[in-house]
Amino acid sequence: MKEEQKKNTTFLKLAKPLAYVILLLFTYTLGYLSSPPTLSSTSPSPPSSSSPSLPQLANLPTQLDHFRLTTHCADPVPPQLVRQTILDLVFNSTSPFVNFPPPHVKSLVRAKRVKGLGLNGAVFEHLIEEVKPRTIIEVGTFLGASAIHMVGLTRKLGLQTQILCVDDFRAWPGFRDRFKDIKMINGDVLLMYHFMQNIVSANATESVLPIPFSTGSVLDKLCEWGIFGDLIEVDAGYDFNSAWSDINRAYRILKPGGVLFGHDYFTAEDDRGVRRAVALFAGVYGLKIKLEGQHWVIHSS
Repeated sequence: MKEEQKKNTTFLKLAKPLAYVILLLFTYTLGYLSSPPTLSSTSPSPPSSSSPSLPQLANLPTQLDHFRLTTHCADPVPPQLVRQTILDLVFNSTSPFVNFPPPHVKSLVRAKRVKGLGLNGAVFEHLIEEVKPRTIIEVGTFLGASAIHMVGLTRKLGLQTQILCVDDFRAWPGFRDRFKDIKMINGDVLLMYHFMQNIVSANATESVLPIPFSTGSVLDKLCEWGIFGDLIEVDAGYDFNSAWSDINRAYRILKPGGVLFGHDYFTAEDDRGVRRAVALFAGVYGLKIKLEGQHWVIHSS
C-alpha cells in the first residue's frame, strides 16, 4: 500500500511540470497558427484589383513613412495682404531692405552678381501667362536670378505679384570653388546679402521678399499662416529625400488651379533623386507630369 502511494506521489510530481510544458507548447502553436502570414522580401505581392489608396501608401514601412505631414493649414490670406503678413511674422513689420546694405558688408557685396540655371527655358513665361499669379513661392533661390526673371515677366503682363523666396542662404559645402568672388567672414558666406543686393539692383524690393530659413520649416509655417501660392517653383535640394519633402510640403500650399514646377528633371541632378521624387509624388496623388525642356510641371487640377 505504501509502495503504491509512493508511486502515485512520484507520478504527480512528474505530471505537474509536464502539464506546464504541454500548455506552453499548445499556447505557442495556437498563437502561431492564428497570426497572419508574413511575406518574405522575395515573395511576390498578391494580385490587387485596384491601386493602393494614399493612406495605404503613406503607412508603408518605407522612406515615405518619414514624411508624414501633420501641420494644419489656416484659411488663405488674401493676396494683397501676403507681403505685410510675412513682414509682420518674420521681420518685425519692417522690410529687410530698409537701410540695406549694412555698413559692415557694404564693401563686400557686388553691385550685381546674378547667376542661375534654367533661366533660358520658356516655362517661366508660359506658366506666368497661363496662371497670372498674385503670389509666387520660390523654394530655393540662391542669388535670386529666377526671381528677378519672374519679376520682369509679371511686370510685362501688368500683374501685381508678390514673390516669396525661401532659402537658408547657406548654399552647399564647397560651392565657393565655383563662386570664388563670394567672400566668407567667420564662416558666413554672405549669400543673403548678395541675393538682396541683386534684388535692389533690379529695383524689385517691393515685389520680392526673402524668407531665410530651411525650406521644410518655412513651408510648414506658410501652411500654418495661410500663405498659399498660385505658382510654386521647387528647386532647392537635389537628393531624393530633400526633393520629396519640398514637393509634398509645397503642394499643400498650392492654390486650386495653381501650378507646381521645378528644374533638373533632365540634368545630372536627376540621378540624385529629383526625377524619382517627382515621379513618385505624381504617382501617389494621381497627377500628370508635363515636361518643358529640363523642367517638370504639375497642375493642381
